[in-house]
Amino acid sequence: MGRKIFEAVNLHNLRMKNRLIRSATWEGIADFDGSISDEAYGIYSEIAKGGVGAIIVGFTDVSQDDYYIHGAMRLSRDELIPQYRKLTDIIHAEDCPVIIQLALGAFYRKLPNGLTQQTEPDNMTEDEIQQVIGMFIQSAKRAEAANFDGVQIHAAHFFFLSRFISPRVNHRNDSYGGNTANRSRILTEILDGIKSECPGLHVTIKINSSDFIRGGLNESESLEICRILADNGIDSIEVSGNGTSAEGIRAGVNEAYFLDFAANLAENVNVPVMLVGGLRSIRVMQRILDTTKIELLSLSRPLLREPDLPAKFLSGKSSESLCVSCNACYSSHAHRCIYR
Repeated sequence: MGRKIFEAVNLHNLRMKNRLIRSATWEGIADFDGSISDEAYGIYSEIAKGGVGAIIVGFTDVSQDDYYIHGAMRLSRDELIPQYRKLTDIIHAEDCPVIIQLALGAFYRKLPNGLTQQTEPDNMTEDEIQQVIGMFIQSAKRAEAANFDGVQIHAAHFFFLSRFISPRVNHRNDSYGGNTANRSRILTEILDGIKSECPGLHVTIKINSSDFIRGGLNESESLEICRILADNGIDSIEVSGNGTSAEGIRAGVNEAYFLDFAANLAENVNVPVMLVGGLRSIRVMQRILDTTKIELLSLSRPLLREPDLPAKFLSGKSSESLCVSCNACYSSHAHRCIYR
């Protein structure tokens, strides 16, 4: 289709020097209040210097009260904005745009004697749902103040929003449950709010192609939700799936394990589709651009092994990643590759 990996790409509110994106990757090294560590600044500086077209900063919590996972960065308070502005300055210095992934692990209801976790949407009040929507919108406003180029709504991997839209979990019988449109209403209201308050941001979403569990979100319904999001103005969609990243991926053998769904999605929506999951070689990535309407290619584990992989691809020093998909990075400090 005439598209190349290493060409400039102009999306809504986002210009990239190539089609490679660093997919949001969990580090788990933020302070308890969500402050960015010096180590994180170093990690993102290294990735930005490596030639990637854009960076999506990993799981950043929209709530100050959410401790579903530890070590999460946060954009839940205005006082944190200067730290994130420092991060965007570091990345922008390398001619690299940066998007921040806004996420929620679980909603915590405030009680007189503390907090109680509400991982299931069924017993949440509509006021509490509106609180969640408001947290995402306010965090997007902080992201804009910190000079991020965009935000990614994290609706994958069975965190709060992923669970909310899943028929396995959401059994509500009001306007936020039941059919697909109602379960996805929380996403469209977050999207509409961010678009209204922050018209200069690129707004993308990460969503499961499937929950891969009985009674969960399947590919047909995920496609329907993506169509709804496209109709409501989402700027791009990153396709993922529930569960840990696949092991044993080999270049040219079993790459791109969400490709079929992403290619089908790209045929059915009028917004750019971003593919993540098992991309390892420049020849397979170029073939995807040549044979599908997928526009963007996301890398996670390969950039843990080689943060400068895009530059190696561009210079011809490398044609495939050294990542062996062992997943040992998941148990290492800051999810660093154990072979570096």
